[in-house]
Amino acid sequence: MENVIILGSGPAGLTAALYIARANLEPLVITGNELGGQIATTTEVENFPGFPNGLTGPELYDQMQRQAERFGARFEIDEVVQVDFTQQPFKVTTHSKTFEARSVIVATGATPRKLEVPGEKELTGRGVSYCATCDGFFFRDKEIMVVGGGDSALQEGLFLTKFGKRVRVVHRRDSLRAGPALQDRARRNEKMSFIWDTAVEAVEGNGAVEAVQLKNLKTGEVHREPVSGLFIYIGHVPNSWLYKGQLDMDEEGYLIVDPYLHTNIPGVFAAGEIHDKRFRQAIVSAGFGCMAAMEAEKYLAALE
Repeated sequence: MENVIILGSGPAGLTAALYIARANLEPLVITGNELGGQIATTTEVENFPGFPNGLTGPELYDQMQRQAERFGARFEIDEVVQVDFTQQPFKVTTHSKTFEARSVIVATGATPRKLEVPGEKELTGRGVSYCATCDGFFFRDKEIMVVGGGDSALQEGLFLTKFGKRVRVVHRRDSLRAGPALQDRARRNEKMSFIWDTAVEAVEGNGAVEAVQLKNLKTGEVHREPVSGLFIYIGHVPNSWLYKGQLDMDEEGYLIVDPYLHTNIPGVFAAGEIHDKRFRQAIVSAGFGCMAAMEAEKYLAALE
């Protein structure tokens, strides 16, 4: 019987593990198949407090894991395939075994929706990015391309104009889905321009992004455009399919929590991008991990 099982090993899960471990509750972290979460795919992390010289995503994951282990957190490198939150003790089943727990913190995050084109996966973290706040600084005075037509694409594109020489927004349609005020700001920004009715067909580069292949969806014409950074904003998919029918979620699949990160089931808490669709920053997720851990500790104390 585990006191607390933490699902996920991104900043939310690792911070929760640290706080639970320091409370002498010996948490078990089931890492999932993406060790460290999204941050571990980032080449350089320069906006996580406490590291004035920056560090890589994998280095941040390693340091956070070792800090949690120092106080007694344990890590199971496996993927959860089934949960049962309908009764106590809660049951969590992985590919290899079934665990029981008095409390669970869900920190399985969200995954950026991919273009699924050649070169995208290979060059992620090497010019392909899903986070302007994380990576925009590295493209100072460079050619940047943004894919998408919603609020996120324009908000992040406007942010990138602070760094890039030029920011071009590629959209599959001839009109944007973003709000009117945001569209107006984008059109008035002299660094920003639009490529309509167009899709990215492939990403090219030897070790780093050098160009993209674009296809006009009306004419079928394909041409190559040199770029250094490709930022993709076509939505996120919360990693919540395991909890359907048990935990309340919104129409997009994000878990619904109260201000203290309680789900609809007492003893089950959520932290990070599994419920946060607004901020999507490692430091914010870490804060949510701290909150969920403190609430789980209070929940367990009340059971005594």
